[in-house]
Amino acid sequence: MNRCFLLICCCLFAIGLHPANAQSKSKSKTADPAKPASSVQAKIPDADSRMAWWRDARFGMFIHWGLYAVPAGEWKDKTGYGEWIRTSAEIPLDDYDQFRTKFNPVKFDADAWVKMARDAGMKYIVITSKHHDGFCMFDTKETDFNIMTTPFKRDPMKELAAACKKYGLKFCFYHSIMDWHHPDYLPRREWEKDRSTEGADFDRYIAYMKAELKELLTNYGDIGVLWFDGEWENTWNEKHGKEIYNYVKSLQPNILVNNRVGAGRLDMEGLTKEGAFGGDFGTPEQQIPPTGLPGVDWETCMTMNDHWGYNKADKNFKSAKEIIRMLADIASKGGNYLLNVGPTSEGLIPRESVDRLAVIGKWMKANSESVYQTQASPFRQLSWGRCTRKSSGDKTILYLHIFDWPANGELKLAGVLNTPEKAYLLSDPQRLPLKTDRDNDALVIAVPKVAPDSINSVVVVELKGKLDQTDPPLFVTDFDSFTDSLPVTLSTDRDHVEIRYSTGTSEPTGTSAQYLQPFTIKTNATINARCFRDGKPVSGTISREFRKADPVKAQDPDRALFPGLRYSYYEGTWDSLPDYRKLTPAAEGIVPDFVFTPRNQEDLFSFVYSGYVLMPETSVYIFYTSSDDGSRLYIDDKLVADNDGLHGMGEKSGSIALSKGYHKIRVAYFERTGSDNLIVMVKGQRLPKQVLPKSWLFFN
Repeated sequence: MNRCFLLICCCLFAIGLHPANAQSKSKSKTADPAKPASSVQAKIPDADSRMAWWRDARFGMFIHWGLYAVPAGEWKDKTGYGEWIRTSAEIPLDDYDQFRTKFNPVKFDADAWVKMARDAGMKYIVITSKHHDGFCMFDTKETDFNIMTTPFKRDPMKELAAACKKYGLKFCFYHSIMDWHHPDYLPRREWEKDRSTEGADFDRYIAYMKAELKELLTNYGDIGVLWFDGEWENTWNEKHGKEIYNYVKSLQPNILVNNRVGAGRLDMEGLTKEGAFGGDFGTPEQQIPPTGLPGVDWETCMTMNDHWGYNKADKNFKSAKEIIRMLADIASKGGNYLLNVGPTSEGLIPRESVDRLAVIGKWMKANSESVYQTQASPFRQLSWGRCTRKSSGDKTILYLHIFDWPANGELKLAGVLNTPEKAYLLSDPQRLPLKTDRDNDALVIAVPKVAPDSINSVVVVELKGKLDQTDPPLFVTDFDSFTDSLPVTLSTDRDHVEIRYSTGTSEPTGTSAQYLQPFTIKTNATINARCFRDGKPVSGTISREFRKADPVKAQDPDRALFPGLRYSYYEGTWDSLPDYRKLTPAAEGIVPDFVFTPRNQEDLFSFVYSGYVLMPETSVYIFYTSSDDGSRLYIDDKLVADNDGLHGMGEKSGSIALSKGYHKIRVAYFERTGSDNLIVMVKGQRLPKQVLPKSWLFFN
């Protein structure tokens, strides 16, 4: 995966074929070049029929297994590496190749692995056929940099394919576009000064990759998914992605291909940029989209601890409780959950993973009906948990995943007007009915005083007819504070309802003020709003506090200002932003905005930018940083946006009231490995969200 995140690799051609790359020991066989996809016509079934099994499954196992399991995360005096160890630790090719002699997973048991996944409630397995290091975990004739040249001399992919067929799971491959080993793959790692690119031919590399994909799709039976990764380097483009996508479909028309086959992924967010080629589904990494994504197929892939590949020192495992609740959260948003395990070089799945999968399996045995074949929740938000649903004829079935059990024995489901036919605990084998009642718009379900499952108890509600449900109105603003006044806008997506609102602690009623158009507040206020139909409430109530803020006074710089920012550049390895007071900059200078130039290396660096930002008017402003890895933004020495930590591209924000004029700004950023990016944005009450303009930035 990218850094602790992102994924996949390939393999290597011959010294004889590439004399300019004689340092590469992997001996390439003379492959029969794969035919262009355009010459192979296949009838590809429609998307709904191809996606049906995947949409129903909801839960799968990701397996990152390869040579990187041998060092187990450790190199020299550091223990924080994973599947990226070859480049993160800057291990020379010859040294890395030696891991082959130590890779002998004699304790590997394909049946045990697949049965473990099945018993945990997983419906498919995605395993690394090749990661970014280029080592092939299958019997390939295209390179000797593969598992058949290790002491193991067995093809675990064959054994896993057979076990998946035996236990009824879909078998799937992860395959890396990036390849740090193959002499024709470009670009080289920045630190590999001794690996010449002379004679390298990227088109020849693509032919090599296609030849291996042909092996994977003709030697291992039906493959459910080809999960590509490592597509973000500039040698890969949308044209290559479409060619590989079509080629794969020509070999197995029913196969699913993720969006990383193209070049339009929105980094760790995992979805595809508008207008770009996106394969069959999106791939958020190490994150769950905050809201549902109607009409979009997506799958969150996530580690169980902090690494994808095996790291013997990494004991920071998510609890079974966290994982079960994440599964419910993802299913409630219409997505799939691909949960990773990183086996050892002996072929064992770590005990911590085994223990958690057993607990998950116990929960799934009683509650899997609330996960499989479900649709996203109809509710915008539920205070006590999550909801999944199904439709059956003229009946709607709601599965209420309760994380916070009601102490008073009453579970309220606001905004549901359907007549309930039956309610019961999913884990109750007799499915004894629970009493239901109504409180205006809310369906009230009488539940036991004690939760049957402290992690996630599921209550099933069967309703007559198509769901008639209304969410509370929405406040259409990102601001809850203001300096002078603030327009308040409310909205609802429901027809034939009216919005009524009240202030303070009073609940809106059928006689409260009706919302007809935006209104302005000039003092502190609490606004409550609710949807009504024919004078009766049909939704719950939403409340929001708005506060008048005193703006921070503008600065009076004591020297002349010039366009741009000062920067300090540092080099080092960090998991979070360092204490810069203890560091000496490797370079200092002036830049026009938040750019990573000049710098000496691709990874393992940090920038601190400082200067002034000229605010055009007195207002409350929201500042955002989107970064990979960590960042922090300060205004007038106050921390406004904290986006620190080792992570993929993610956005954090904070608000501050500022007077018109100059204010100090400081932004710190660090990069470890993988992608690097920093975007600083701003939004005002009368200004749209935008990249912080260069014309606002100054230094003295």
